[in-house]
Amino acid sequence: MQPVGVNAAPRRDPAPTRWQYRMQRLWLTPLFRVAFRVGLPAFLITFAAGIYLSDADRREAMTSTVTSVRDSFQKRPEFMVSLVAVEGCAPELADAIRARLDLKLPLSSFDIDMQAVHDKVADFDAVAEVDVRLASGGILHIGVTERVPVVVWRLGDTLTMLDATGHRVAGLAERGDRGDLPLIAGEGADEATPEALEIIAAAGPFLPRMRGLVRQSDRRWDVVLDRNQRIMLPAVEPVKALERIIALDQAEDLLARDILAVDLRNQQRPVLRLTPYALKEMRRAQGIDVSEEEL
Repeated sequence: MQPVGVNAAPRRDPAPTRWQYRMQRLWLTPLFRVAFRVGLPAFLITFAAGIYLSDADRREAMTSTVTSVRDSFQKRPEFMVSLVAVEGCAPELADAIRARLDLKLPLSSFDIDMQAVHDKVADFDAVAEVDVRLASGGILHIGVTERVPVVVWRLGDTLTMLDATGHRVAGLAERGDRGDLPLIAGEGADEATPEALEIIAAAGPFLPRMRGLVRQSDRRWDVVLDRNQRIMLPAVEPVKALERIIALDQAEDLLARDILAVDLRNQQRPVLRLTPYALKEMRRAQGIDVSEEEL
């Protein structure tokens, strides 16, 4: 038995070396761990990709491959649009919408700008609302809510159909083409269409005789009847003024007489304008001798 310490191997020091100690301390740093686990692989991948793509032929080949894969995916049958269906409007408007879109079908749905399609359809005067969506079976569905014309607006020699808000619906060649619609005229009449419709709705007994409404100075209306009679409404509360003259006409048969105009602009002092013949007869009844030139 050898004595302890005689020719025995030296014991290994369990303490880490200085290099090992520094590496252990560094590894405990969160930023270093993230940089080693994420940053270093990312750098190596980027470096390798940069070397690979530095060659122009390789870049062109990769671009061609990606383009080919993308095109083959986008042009699969389930993504192809072969029909444009326009619903909710007249056939003439539907044909005009298809002509404006001018889509070369069949076409991949990825190549159709849905917002551009929506804007082109909404740009039609006759379209109030539009809904564009892709439907199954390769159909581009366009749902349209068409504006409904309620009046004809005459401005100079131009005739235009308007909806209830005063928005343009379409032009009109002849007044007789839409004789079922009431007529409004004058500068700014389109912007006051809602008020005009209220007046027309209140006209009641005058409707068979009404030829239209004329906007005056962009602030008030004249109701034009047959026999060249005119009711000059005030700028404020024209409907109430019209209702009063209707009641007076029903009681006194006012507008059956020789009257050219009923001026209600000053509601506190309504004025009647007589025809030249009626005015002459009234003055004669009063004993006033009036020559034709004075009339």
